[in-house]
Amino acid sequence: MSNFWKMPGVPHKGWSLDDVIDIREDGQPEWETPYETCMMCGNEKIRFIHIVSHPEMDEDYRVGCVCAEKMTGDYINPERREKDLRNRASRRSNWMGRQWKFSKNGNRYLKIDGKIVVIFQDKRTNKYKVSIDEIFGKKSFVELKDAKIAAFKGIEYLKEIGEW
Repeated sequence: MSNFWKMPGVPHKGWSLDDVIDIREDGQPEWETPYETCMMCGNEKIRFIHIVSHPEMDEDYRVGCVCAEKMTGDYINPERREKDLRNRASRRSNWMGRQWKFSKNGNRYLKIDGKIVVIFQDKRTNKYKVSIDEIFGKKSFVELKDAKIAAFKGIEYLKEIGEW
């Protein structure tokens, strides 16, 4: 386990927070998550990776929230961005447990904020497809759970661009 806090030549301040990612894939169980180790302090089992960069360093560092705060001198945004990802993961988990209604055609649907989200099976391929308020997704899915995840991502995207 390395500790770059004690290594000469590694700056402690002046880093920029470039991104924060959740390494757990959609629908992935906790026990299958490939947790990472903080490159700065060596803390293990980090799920939310803060990617930081420094003008004097050739590579980006993948670190935990506490190290990101110390390295950037920003004690608000790393935690806020991680919290946003945690909330999204919680919404996704709740989404997967929702009870869908069935239309007279046998399609699963939900009415959310006046919009209709539909999961239907393509009769030719027998794969699942998604539509959100008459906007039909291009992808098809063998598994229903993958179609539900796609519907969730579609809603999140529409909210992000202000069209929800």
